Amino acid sequence: MVHATVTKNLTIRVPDDVTANAEAIARVDGVSLNETIKQSLVEAIERRRQNPEFKTRLKKIIEEDRELLERLAK
Repeated sequence: MVHATVTKNLTIRVPDDVTANAEAIARVDGVSLNETIKQSLVEAIERRRQNPEFKTRLKKIIEEDRELLERLAK
């Protein structure tokens, strides 16, 4: 089975020093700035998924959203 990947363009504002560091990392790694930023986001998401405090906050928001949606569905 082939899964299609949907992509979305984002525009972000980043301080010059962060941009310069990201560009340097990309150059050293031999990849594009886009790939460096994308990989950084993937890694940040994975760290969050492994963080128990984040998961607790996430579950609370899920429950709040569930309650709201159930009220709207009545």
